[in-house]
Amino acid sequence: MPHKTTPPQTTPGRIKSIIGGSLGNLVEWYDWYAYSSLAIYFSAAFFPQQNAVAQLLNTSGIFAIGFLMRPIGGWLMGAYADKKGRKKALTLSVLLMSFGSLMIAVVPGYKEIGVAAPLILVLARVIQGISVGGEYGTSATYLSEMATKKHRGFYSSFQYVTLIMGQLVALGVLVLLQRIFLSPAQLQQWGWRIPFGIGAVLAITVMYLRRSLHESVQLDDKTAPAQQRGTFKALLQHPKAVFTVIGLTMGGTVAFYTFTTYMQKFLTTTSGFSKNDATLISAFTLIVFMLLQPAFGLLSDKIGRKPLLIGFGILGTLTTVPIMTNLSSTREFWPAFALIMCALVIVSGYTSINAVVKAELFPVNVRALGVGFPYAIAVSLFGGTAEYIALDFKDQHHQEWFYWYVSICIALSLVLYCTMGDTKKYSKIED
Repeated sequence: MPHKTTPPQTTPGRIKSIIGGSLGNLVEWYDWYAYSSLAIYFSAAFFPQQNAVAQLLNTSGIFAIGFLMRPIGGWLMGAYADKKGRKKALTLSVLLMSFGSLMIAVVPGYKEIGVAAPLILVLARVIQGISVGGEYGTSATYLSEMATKKHRGFYSSFQYVTLIMGQLVALGVLVLLQRIFLSPAQLQQWGWRIPFGIGAVLAITVMYLRRSLHESVQLDDKTAPAQQRGTFKALLQHPKAVFTVIGLTMGGTVAFYTFTTYMQKFLTTTSGFSKNDATLISAFTLIVFMLLQPAFGLLSDKIGRKPLLIGFGILGTLTTVPIMTNLSSTREFWPAFALIMCALVIVSGYTSINAVVKAELFPVNVRALGVGFPYAIAVSLFGGTAEYIALDFKDQHHQEWFYWYVSICIALSLVLYCTMGDTKKYSKIED
């Protein structure tokens, strides 16, 4: 049945819906990032090898498997959102995430059940990958549609505010466990399960919250015939927009995952920081990074989306190698913070507006699918494999190759940024 609901027209109504959608996004990304932030603790439980880098490679490989499932999630959830409504898709995605987190929280280790332990871990990440793959496109579409034209960049930036906040909460829980509640031995043996249990409970709570959200658009035969909503055939009528999403995502997603999720491991395995200090540095940089997103989103409402993307492309291409080279030899807390923060200020030119740029490329009948599916492909190929490639280069004693790899990916996206139109001026959301 088509949806007959329409988005609230008052400013308080819009803000309430955006907050409701954003809170769900926060919990989704908390569950997703809990895996990355806790991998340094639970890798030995599933892969009992003597080489610590090899253990991280295995857990990072499973992290990448979750990313490989994201195109499937982007396809299934995007099509569902375009056919049945954004609200139903958002509710389903958070339910899947809760189930995946619960599996990780309770699965026994390798010593107890042998090879079944890593296999169950893989299955849990597959489920979470499908969930996150659907979450991004649907939430980006929902927030962009809920916002007014004048403030669309600002409101849409809260997708990355909550995405970063989810990662920050995951790190915060870890910091509390490290410094207050558990000893290192307890955290290594069983304490790493606690954040996954918390995530499963929070996701169930948010599932009920999302059921009360307003729909962002009216999906019916007047908007678009049912057979033209959420199908690949309809999506392929917009090939330029599809390839634009892939191209503009490539450099941004590699840079984002390099300077956020991978940094914790980089600081411990390369720079020589303790696990506690590496976690604290990551938390501090993420707090500032999170606060930058609305400011950059607001700036895009004033000057357009394209200048921010070009700024990220130029600065990211020129500074990534020197930033990471200096960071690799840094042993002091605040210099390391400053270097990572410089990189994240640059990356904000992409993260703050990438959701709204993609949503503005597609008409309503394939918007969620158009945003979610090609984005998930790009993230799977580049973002999800960034950590694994970095660790593999390190294992081969050529870590500096990864610095150049990140720079090249950003440079390739820069070519697209320079040639594409400014979506603020030609937004299809207004259609």
